[in-house]
Amino acid sequence: MTTQQFTGVIDRFEEELAVILLEADGEVVDEIVLDRGELPTEAAHPDAVLEVTLTDGAVTEVSYGPAETADRKERAQSRFDRLAERPPSDDEDESQ
Repeated sequence: MTTQQFTGVIDRFEEELAVILLEADGEVVDEIVLDRGELPTEAAHPDAVLEVTLTDGAVTEVSYGPAETADRKERAQSRFDRLAERPPSDDEDESQ
C-alpha cells in the first residue's frame, strides 16, 4: 500500500465537481476531481488550500487549512500590489 501526502489547491468548480491541483515541493504535479460534497464545508471555495492523502492513487483523506489559505491569499495580494507599483517612465520624469 502506497500513501502520499500533497498540498491541494481548489482551482475551480465545474458544476458539482471540484478540480484540485496537487502540489509537491511548491510545484503542481497532478490534479484530481472530487464531488463538491466530498470537500470540508468551509473549503468549498476556489483557492482553498487542502491537505490531500492518496492511498494507492485514491483519495483517502482531505482536510482544510484555513491558515495556509489566508497566508497564500495574503502573499498573492502582496505580489499583486508590488507589481501594481510600477516605477515612473522616463516620459513622466521629464514632464515634471
